[in-house]
Amino acid sequence: MMPMVLSIVIPAHNEEANISETVTGLIEELKKEAIAYEVIIVDDNSSDNTGSAAEALVQRYPGVVVLRRRPPKGFGRAVRDGLAAATGDAVSIVMGDLSDDPKDVIRCFRKIEEGYDCVFGSRFIKGSKVKDYPPVKLFTNRMANLFIQVLFGTRVNDMTNAFKMYRSGVIKAVMPIQALYFNITVEIPLKAIIRGYSYAQIPISWYGRKSGVSKLSIKEMGRKYLFTVLYVWLEKILLDDELRNNTAAS
Repeated sequence: MMPMVLSIVIPAHNEEANISETVTGLIEELKKEAIAYEVIIVDDNSSDNTGSAAEALVQRYPGVVVLRRRPPKGFGRAVRDGLAAATGDAVSIVMGDLSDDPKDVIRCFRKIEEGYDCVFGSRFIKGSKVKDYPPVKLFTNRMANLFIQVLFGTRVNDMTNAFKMYRSGVIKAVMPIQALYFNITVEIPLKAIIRGYSYAQIPISWYGRKSGVSKLSIKEMGRKYLFTVLYVWLEKILLDDELRNNTAAS
């Protein structure tokens, strides 16, 4: 049997100070674990030297690919382009700001190898580690995730976290993806859950950024998150109705 290939999508907007260390750390761990990989850096309309730093990584590592996006920018747009370019058996979304631990990517991949369709990293379960999380964002995060848990009846308690991994077939099944911004972090996993795909939740480490500026504005994104959650919830109702009708017909 051929070994699984892992695609890692890294959306990056003005991450000149972080992208090289992010990619180098990931590849070191992947090589150590003998995991076949491709790393797709999506330069999302950066105004700094992120693109040049990313291209330098292509010269160092044959498994690195760089996509240069044209305006308009948007985290979701960058993720969508990266997913469309991914060719691996599994795909992971990793931030380009050093907030995610490369060792957690390995742990997620091992769960995929066990047979899970999706693996969700949580910063808020036993064994997780969080450093320098802004208090206001933390409070908002916990309230938003509690709302999602209650609405969907799921045990996943960090749905808004971007760090997740999926089998490639799951990504195909949840298409088309609508979100253009950080709300993509909830659209994909919720669509996977309501379609019945299996998932595991693992504790992860998360580190507040040391360089650059956060791209997430809570005030600006609140309505987009809410719209996406309610949109997928409506989709869940329709899928449930279809399942009941099919069951009754049979």
